[in-house]
Amino acid sequence: MLETPEELADLQALLDESAAAAGPHMREIITDERRVDAAALVRRLSGMRLITVATVTADGRPLTGPFDGYFLHGAWWFSSGADAVRIRHLRARPAVSATYLPGEELAVTAHGRAELFDLHGPECADLRQAMLDFYLPKQGPAFQEWMDGIEGGVGVRIDARKLFTFSGA
Repeated sequence: MLETPEELADLQALLDESAAAAGPHMREIITDERRVDAAALVRRLSGMRLITVATVTADGRPLTGPFDGYFLHGAWWFSSGADAVRIRHLRARPAVSATYLPGEELAVTAHGRAELFDLHGPECADLRQAMLDFYLPKQGPAFQEWMDGIEGGVGVRIDARKLFTFSGA
């Protein structure tokens, strides 16, 4: 857990504001008892979590795809190559949504704007470390060699304007 007390407070405020602004149908489903608070959320989202990310094409169509997501400092992060279709979309149109939905026990949905960074730059140090923590035990040093060799890699942080949680467990 990398979140500072200030980041946890900001995350809780975002969760509370998002829930308060939800429509009546969503409020019927995601009751206060089914919401996940900031502290529990960061505990439940440690490590890599497969997320579905939605971007927007030039002609307004949504396009989704899976990414290795990392919830760091109260925000979703993921990475890709500079020439990836979704990265091109985010450069032109930074509106983004992402959902983590492992099953009925938990759902986390973020809507916001993408911030793009050089994967090898200082802004992505925690993302790179999280990736290494997850993949080195599985793939060994070859993973770090591969990651270090990526030219033009892009780290993406979702600056969430809305963040909804649901816990069915």
